[in-house]
Amino acid sequence: MDPNGFKDFAGEMANFITNYLENIRERRVLPIVEPGYMKPLLPTEAPQSPENWEDVMTDIERVIMPGITHWQSPKFHAYFPTAQSYPAIVADMLSGAIACIGFTWIASPACTELEVIMLDWLGKMLDLPSAFLSSSGGKGGGVIQGTASEATLVALLGAKAKMINRVKEEHPDWTANEIVGKLVAYASCQAHSSVERAGILGGVQFRLLDVDQKYKLRGDTLADAIREDREKGLIPFYVVATLGTTCSCAFDNLEEIGAVSNREQVWLHVDAAYAGSAFICPEFRYLMKGVERADSFNFNPHKWMLINFDCSAMWLKDPSHVVNAFNVDPLYLKHDAHGSLPDYRHWQIPLGRRFRALKLWFVLRLYGVQNLQKYIRSHVAQAHEFEALVLEDPRFEVVAEVVVGLVCFRLKGSNDVNEALLKRINGAGNIHLVPSKISDVYFLRFAVCSRFSESSDIQSSWKEIKLRAEEILAEQPNSK
Repeated sequence: MDPNGFKDFAGEMANFITNYLENIRERRVLPIVEPGYMKPLLPTEAPQSPENWEDVMTDIERVIMPGITHWQSPKFHAYFPTAQSYPAIVADMLSGAIACIGFTWIASPACTELEVIMLDWLGKMLDLPSAFLSSSGGKGGGVIQGTASEATLVALLGAKAKMINRVKEEHPDWTANEIVGKLVAYASCQAHSSVERAGILGGVQFRLLDVDQKYKLRGDTLADAIREDREKGLIPFYVVATLGTTCSCAFDNLEEIGAVSNREQVWLHVDAAYAGSAFICPEFRYLMKGVERADSFNFNPHKWMLINFDCSAMWLKDPSHVVNAFNVDPLYLKHDAHGSLPDYRHWQIPLGRRFRALKLWFVLRLYGVQNLQKYIRSHVAQAHEFEALVLEDPRFEVVAEVVVGLVCFRLKGSNDVNEALLKRINGAGNIHLVPSKISDVYFLRFAVCSRFSESSDIQSSWKEIKLRAEEILAEQPNSK
């Protein structure tokens, strides 16, 4: 492809993207294809000669779009949001054009330095303690990980290395394997599955602790678990506090958990993957009270802050524990400026990394903090609007406190009738929801996800839910 061809192709793609997004309400949110639908639509081998880009554009609608679940649709209420915006799309274009692999400062100084500065900008937007910021002059700093799952694992491995070194100082005759066999980590039973998976990947025991009536992990529960394990000869070393659980968007009591973690000298990691974006609004920061006690903090701007995937922001008070755990330093990766700024390859699982800070820079500049706050508040208001609609209908109930952009609700009655309702909703394909279950109670999750979402979309989705509920209830044996 020559430069003029690229300009034409890119221009046509920009038009396609704009038309797709601005008219996304017109598309069925869930595809109706069957597994394997694509195989008969494509050749069995790659073409030997180049094709025209116009033919590729034609095949987007023929081949790709029939199998797309439209995550950016206002009719999409499943999981949590995955963020997206025009500035972030353009930033990814530039990142793809520069195509650097920023594993060290010298590999592309701008890639590292913009990330350092953007993580400070973002940390200040959340009002994180200065100990987490590079600009504080201390040890702290931020890094962009791919996902919150990676951040949880990175923090665990840093905590593991730190504890092994501490225990070996006290018991020099103990081997690393003996110590690892005694290590134990903790999180809420409502924590994301990636938290437990981090324990598996890290080769340590992970205890999932009971929560209170609002699905929050409390300090006393953690303290009791740590005491029990110490009595068994185990070594507590790592705690994950979740701010905004996946099942119900519950917030662990960070202040209590932080006090226990600090007293017991265990690493405290905060997972605020979805809800952390809300902390750019001062009125939601009470939910992160106690964050000064954490050793690491993570949230995903790519979920709710208009930054395209992947961009998971992580801060560490003392990155040296992670750096020392991951440090493999071959001659070909060394450079004269080593130590003056982070070599981010030591802060993550992979070696290579894209120029992801561009997305933050573009979005923060082209939206501004005030507009990002307005966006968050709009979604929260829409969630409360949906909550009010549910509460007005005596056939339904809300099963968890609505704090930010998620409403957990169900038909009053059995789990079976709610499973049937969800199947009917998703089968119709006009809106998309997913379920969850806590204490054997099955419910539906309604997340406000799309940046195009507005009050009329909430009203329309509720109308669809009521229609499908009426169908299900009419089919029940005791219906009149």
